[in-house]
Amino acid sequence: MNTSFHISLPCKNIEETISYYRDQLDLKIGRKTNNWVDINLFGHQVTFVLIEKFDFQFPFYSLDSEQLPSFHFGVVLDNETWDNTYDTVNRQWSYDTIIKKTFFEDQNGEHDTFIVKDPNGYYIEFKTFKRSDEIFM
Repeated sequence: MNTSFHISLPCKNIEETISYYRDQLDLKIGRKTNNWVDINLFGHQVTFVLIEKFDFQFPFYSLDSEQLPSFHFGVVLDNETWDNTYDTVNRQWSYDTIIKKTFFEDQNGEHDTFIVKDPNGYYIEFKTFKRSDEIFM
C-alpha cells in the first residue's frame, strides 16, 4: 500500500507561509482559504492553519556533535531528488542557515540530511539514505 502522511500545524501568516514553501522550497500549493493552506511536500499533505498567537520552545538534542531540533518534520527522498532540493534551497539562502551533514557514516542507516527553518519557526528535515532498505534500521 502506498500511503502519505498528513500533518496540520499553526502558522503566523498565510501569505508568508505560501511564499516560503512555493518560492523558496519550490513546492506546490494545494487548496487554500484565508485561514489555511495545504502544501504538497513530495506527496505528503502539510496543512498550515492561521493562529493569532502560538508559542513553541524548540529544544535541541545532540547527534554526532550537531545540535538538532527536537521538534521537526521532514521527508525521505531518493538521492537525485535530495540533491536537486538541496541545490534549490542553497540558491535561495546563504549556506550558514542550513544544517547539512552525513549521519551514521559507514554504519547501518547512513544518510545525508539538511534542515531548514520556515517563517513560522518549524524545522524541516530532508533525508536521503545511502541504502533505502536501512531507513528503519
